[in-house]
Amino acid sequence: MPYTTLDPDKIIKTADILESRVEERFPNASLVGVATELKAIAKDAKARAEKLSQPIQWLRIATFASVFLGVIIFFFIGTFLNFDRLATEAFDFVQGVEATINAVVLAGLGFLTIAKSEERIKRRKVLDGLHGLRSVIHIIDMHQLTKDPVSLRTGFKPTPSSPERKLKPNELVRYLDYCSEMLSLTGKISALYAQAVPDMEVVNAVNDVEALGGNLSRKIWQKIMLIEPEKVTRSSKPVTRAKAKT
Repeated sequence: MPYTTLDPDKIIKTADILESRVEERFPNASLVGVATELKAIAKDAKARAEKLSQPIQWLRIATFASVFLGVIIFFFIGTFLNFDRLATEAFDFVQGVEATINAVVLAGLGFLTIAKSEERIKRRKVLDGLHGLRSVIHIIDMHQLTKDPVSLRTGFKPTPSSPERKLKPNELVRYLDYCSEMLSLTGKISALYAQAVPDMEVVNAVNDVEALGGNLSRKIWQKIMLIEPEKVTRSSKPVTRAKAKT
């Protein structure tokens, strides 16, 4: 079912092509390093997602061993109960039943704790992976922070502390567009974790990462629209835009 699940290999291929495009157009820009890091994160996310989708064998073996041991203890306790002397030793019988019930309850709680521990372990690993993605999102945002379209206006006078701006309008559009694509790609990478671990807390964390990248991407496109609205509108068509990208 190729259109119902994300293919991590295609995400990695997209990241690789994006890195090449950035390097070909801006070979001396530090954005190339960000694209390279994003590709590495995509590969790492694929490896993590594949591992997380598999059961933790040692933990499941420990769970079944604990259940088996609990059953043995339960029957071992049952051998001390004398059901033939209920009339003369009723008090001892009640004590034995109470101890058995306590053992069963504790065993059940222990089983649930062990069973849920696999979810907690996987959830912790997912959150660690998403933490790296959040950092990359903010780094991408920092790279486009000083790319202000206002500096292209006639009569703009920079101050001594103004950042150096060498990009022409068309180059600035491409630079910002690359940043937007990177942010979009981080959302697809994060979705690999939700696909591998269908846990509500994981899904919510992935949604937060996607929302963060989406919000910053919208701000970037607001900048793009301020540069050359006519050309940007024409380049937003799927066929024309695909031909324009390198």
